[in-house]
Amino acid sequence: MARSSADDVELRRACEAAIDGGGGKQKVVLCIRVAKSRGVWGKAGKLGRQQMAKPRVLALTTKSKGQRTKAFLRVLKYSTGGILEPAKIYKLKHLSKVEVIQNDPSGCTFMLGFDNLRMQSVAPPQWTMRNKDDRNRILMCILNMCKEILGGIPKVVGIDIVEMALWAKENTPAKTSQVATKDGPATSVMTENDSQITVERDLVSQAEEEDMEALLGTYVMGIGEAEAFSKRLKRELLALEAANVHALLESEPIVEEVLQGLEAASICVEDMDEWLGIFNVKLRHMREDIESIESRNNKLELQSVSNKVLIEELDKLLERLQIPSEFEAALTGGSFDEANMIKNIEACEWLTGAIKNIEVPNLEPCYAKLRAVKEKRAEFVLLKCTFVRRASEFLRNYFPSLIDFMINDKSYFSQRGQLKRPDHADLRYKCRIYARLLQHIKSLDKNCLGPLRKAYCHSLNLLLRREAREFSNELRASTKVSKSSTVWLEGPPGSSQTTNSADSSSASEAYSRMLTVFIPLLVDESSFFAHFMCFEVSALAPSESFGSNKFGSDGTETNLAAHTGSDVKHKNNSNELEILNECLRELLDGIQEDFYSVVDWACKIDSLCCISMHGITDRYLSTQKADVAGFVRVLLDDLETRVSMLFSRFVDDACYQIEKYEKNVRQMGVLPYIPRFATLATRMEQYIQGQSRDLVDQAYTKIVSIMFVTLERVAQVEPKYADIVLLENYAAFQHSLYDLANVVPTLAKFYHQASESYEQACLRHINMVIYIHFEKLFQFARRIEELMFTIAPEEIPFQIGMSKMELRKTLKSSLSGLDKTVSAMYRKLQKNLTAEELLPSLWEKCKKEFLDKYGSFLKLVAKIYPNETVSSVAEMRELLSTM
Repeated sequence: MARSSADDVELRRACEAAIDGGGGKQKVVLCIRVAKSRGVWGKAGKLGRQQMAKPRVLALTTKSKGQRTKAFLRVLKYSTGGILEPAKIYKLKHLSKVEVIQNDPSGCTFMLGFDNLRMQSVAPPQWTMRNKDDRNRILMCILNMCKEILGGIPKVVGIDIVEMALWAKENTPAKTSQVATKDGPATSVMTENDSQITVERDLVSQAEEEDMEALLGTYVMGIGEAEAFSKRLKRELLALEAANVHALLESEPIVEEVLQGLEAASICVEDMDEWLGIFNVKLRHMREDIESIESRNNKLELQSVSNKVLIEELDKLLERLQIPSEFEAALTGGSFDEANMIKNIEACEWLTGAIKNIEVPNLEPCYAKLRAVKEKRAEFVLLKCTFVRRASEFLRNYFPSLIDFMINDKSYFSQRGQLKRPDHADLRYKCRIYARLLQHIKSLDKNCLGPLRKAYCHSLNLLLRREAREFSNELRASTKVSKSSTVWLEGPPGSSQTTNSADSSSASEAYSRMLTVFIPLLVDESSFFAHFMCFEVSALAPSESFGSNKFGSDGTETNLAAHTGSDVKHKNNSNELEILNECLRELLDGIQEDFYSVVDWACKIDSLCCISMHGITDRYLSTQKADVAGFVRVLLDDLETRVSMLFSRFVDDACYQIEKYEKNVRQMGVLPYIPRFATLATRMEQYIQGQSRDLVDQAYTKIVSIMFVTLERVAQVEPKYADIVLLENYAAFQHSLYDLANVVPTLAKFYHQASESYEQACLRHINMVIYIHFEKLFQFARRIEELMFTIAPEEIPFQIGMSKMELRKTLKSSLSGLDKTVSAMYRKLQKNLTAEELLPSLWEKCKKEFLDKYGSFLKLVAKIYPNETVSSVAEMRELLSTM
């Protein structure tokens, strides 16, 4: 028997290389050569001609994925170079039927039916093997894989199960097969006999076995030996073969007639096929002629359409390149008067659009290289330069002429006896006429805006400074004030400190009026300038951007362009913002001097005006937080700094005047700056406006701290009278600031501090007076207290100088003539006290302190000398009340 291709090792290697390149992802279980042909479906098939069989290779493969194993049927074909390459792949889980074709007498042709094929109307391919052994081998392999991997077998048609089982028993070479287990695919070695027995058991059901046994039983009934049965079967077989031969010989004429009919039909079909071939050649030539005609026709139509579109595009291009005569006249030599501005604006708009239309984004790139377009672009650029030069020259002369006209007319400014608020409405109206012209100039040539902005800033700066100077001079001249000659916290005690209060308020009102008139004007001018001169800044530069700006020592603004860095829009417009800040500096620089002069003038009239001016400035600063004009906020910040500096200078002078009292040799009674400070604080509270509370509180803290320090130093000049000086001055401080301390928290704090110092001074002075007049009595009590630390209380009377006799002597010397002693003590309190109104309360404190000390003395006597009789505290209180 010829060697099967299923045992060809080279074929297996070629299949593995063709399937996955030899990577080993899929394992080839069986590969065998077959012939592929397309079957026919009943009577609808072609007569007399079958398709030619094609060589193919069928390969059964498995692929393991985790614990699962998949089975495939692969069809491979030969390429031009004789190399195997994949053609088709089928999944065995979709195999539904295995059918052996009955039309093939050899029985080597079979068909595989899959239930997932899309084209069910097309006959599936038929596979023809070299012999029945190859057919049985591949079919048995397919059925075994379906059973082992998929758990079931497809439908088998046209093949004898018994025949396959017998064949499997005869072909029992050992082979290696792969089966699926619960733990994954496993390879095991088994014989084909085992496999075929399994297949036979699977392919023949129990019912079929019973039918076969019944059939066989009919033949063995009455037969005793197998040999006799075999002879009988041979005789029957010979009879059947003889009957078949006889039937064939009888049907020979019919067969010959059928063969003749088939031959005639075959000749007709061959003739028809020849005629169809001729017609096919003629039709092919006709189709080529038609395609050639259609191609030429399409080219002509395309050329016609292209020519039409080209003409339209050229018309559009010419329309873009043509310059209207009226616009050309306006751009090259037109007037810039107000009556002609509409025509000039229209010409600018046309020129801007024309330049954009011949640029690459709006014009096809192929047109941009045309000579006509390049020449026209150069002509447009020349036209743009000419117009921008003429318009810039006109505006550079127009802005100074407007300002010069206003400066030369004195009626625009404040005059003697008449304050005039600056009015720029007419100026802005005349400027707005050319606002759109400036926008077009910027779009045509952005660099031309720089000189125009400088010319506008320089001219308007002269007007604003002139208006501020005239208004400031007339404001000071018209305010009825006289310079205050009174120096606070200095001078004789009886000098008046309340002069010029009305004049001081008028000076503050003059400063407020200066801000009311000019701050909104400067804000409006800054905003108008930013819009008019086409600055592209977000929200026109919020005031936070100028938080760090300051004026230099010469009064000019420095570092106006400060950026927070937190706003993305500010970063995008940083260059525009810097240019705007620089222009605003040129626009408003120098005007701050007139504000400074008003501040200095009001401060010379009365330094307390700084308080109200500080509050006014704070109020304007709080309303300018979201303002667009950075220079105005810087101006207000600097004014506030200047006012604070002047007021600090006034506070320093007041502190210096207080410190001068320390140089006097002796100071008795209430120091003069105590009541004067109360008057000063009252005036300062009258001037507080807006947010100036902190400024005044800082001044209170500094002045009162110096007052208390100086008072302590003055009191120490003569220690003998130190407590009297302290208690009188602290009492005067409390008395003079009682009302203000109830409403001013800062003064309330110092009021409580003075009250504590007063109580301490009173206590020290009273103790001194008491010890002077009752020295022996309290020295005896002090010795008792000292001895109690070292010895027992009952032993103290036995110490030297501490006997009961000594106690009686001490009581007699101290308490005899008590009325005289108390009168002397009262006179001692009255002797050096200049503030008589303090004596009653001081005397009451003195009696209370004496009774407290006397009560402590009695407790010691009762503990050490229990049997001694001494006047009680109640008797002593009653005695003192009668004196």
